[in-house]
Amino acid sequence: MYSINSIPLYILSFTFLLHSVIGADPLYHICSSNSVNYTSGSPFDNNLNTLFNQLSVKVPPTGYGLSSVGSKVGDTVHGLALCRGDVSNADCKTCINSAIKEIENVCPSNKAAIIWYDDCLLKYSDVNFFGTIDTQNKFYLYNTQNVNDTASFNLSVKELLSDLSAIASQSQRLYAAGEMSLLRGLVQCTRDLSSSQCKKCLDDAITELPSCCDGKRGGRVVGGSCNFRYELYPFFSL
Repeated sequence: MYSINSIPLYILSFTFLLHSVIGADPLYHICSSNSVNYTSGSPFDNNLNTLFNQLSVKVPPTGYGLSSVGSKVGDTVHGLALCRGDVSNADCKTCINSAIKEIENVCPSNKAAIIWYDDCLLKYSDVNFFGTIDTQNKFYLYNTQNVNDTASFNLSVKELLSDLSAIASQSQRLYAAGEMSLLRGLVQCTRDLSSSQCKKCLDDAITELPSCCDGKRGGRVVGGSCNFRYELYPFFSL
C-alpha cells in the first residue's frame, strides 16, 4: 500500500509531547519522500491547484469533501479535507484555506502530503487512497500532567472512547463527542471510509492508549483516517 509517512511513528510519539496547541497553527504535517516531485506549471501542479480550489468550496458546507483531478497517470491528484464535527462552516472554511496555503509552503513540489490542524485535516496524493485506512500517517499528543489513579482513569478513558467509536461508526458523519463525569472525548473518521472501516480505525487507535497517554490528563492519537481526543476540560461544542 502506498504511504506518505516518511518519519517512523516511534519518533513522532516522543517528539510531539505538546501540552497545548494554538488552534490557528498546524499540529503537524508530513511530506512524501516516496514519489517524484512535480515542477511549477506542470500538469500535476495545475491539477493540484484545481483540487485545492474544489476542496475550499466543497468542504465548508458539510465539513467534508474529496475529489480527483486529471486523467493521465502521473498527473492525476486525489485529495480530501475534513473539518472537526463541531466546527462552524465559517471556521471550517478558514481552516481549509489555511491548510492549503501552509501545505504549499511546507511541502513544495511534493506529489503527496498531509497536514493536520485542530479544526481540520487536508491530504492529497498522486495515488488513489480513498476508501483505505491510513495506518502510516499518525502521531501522538498528550498533556504532560498525570492523574492520581492511573488504572481507574485509563479504564474510564477507554470506556468512553470505545462507546464513542461505536456511535461514530454508525453515524452519517462518522463523528461523535460526549462526556463521562468530568471526562470529555471526541472521535472522528474521514468519510471515505465505510462504517466498519471507521470502527476498526478508531478501535485500533484506542488500543494505542497505553503507548500514547498512559495516565495522562489529556491525549490524542491523530491519524490520516481517524483520530480521538480526550480531556478533563471542555474542548468541543455539543
